[in-house]
Amino acid sequence: MDPKTAVMSYQFAERAKSELIVGSQLTLALMDFKGSEKPGGKRMLIMVLESIRSELEFAYGSTSRTEFKRAIDHLGQAISMVESMDLGAASNTISQAVSAVTTSAQEAWQVLKEHELI
Repeated sequence: MDPKTAVMSYQFAERAKSELIVGSQLTLALMDFKGSEKPGGKRMLIMVLESIRSELEFAYGSTSRTEFKRAIDHLGQAISMVESMDLGAASNTISQAVSAVTTSAQEAWQVLKEHELI
C-alpha cells in the first residue's frame, strides 16, 4: 500500500470504526424499546446503518481496500437482520464489520510508520 492510500485508509477506517460501534450500540438499544417505539426506532436504525454503509462504499471506492468491501457485506447482512428484528445477531455481524475496518487501519498504520509519517 502506498503512503497516500495508507493515509486515506487509516482515516476512513478510524471514522468507520467509530460509526460502526455506535451502530452496534443503537442496535442493542433497540432491544429495550417498548411496543409502539420499536417500529420508529427500527426505521431510524436502518437509516443510520445505511448511512454508515454509504461511508464504507465511499472508502472502498477511494482506496479499493478489500477490508472495506468485507465491512460493507457484513453491514448489509446486519441491516437485513435488523429488518427481521434479529438484533443480537445484527450486533454480532456489525462487530465483524468493525474487525474488518480495524484490520485496514492496522495495515495502514504500519505503512505510515514504515514511511515515518507518524
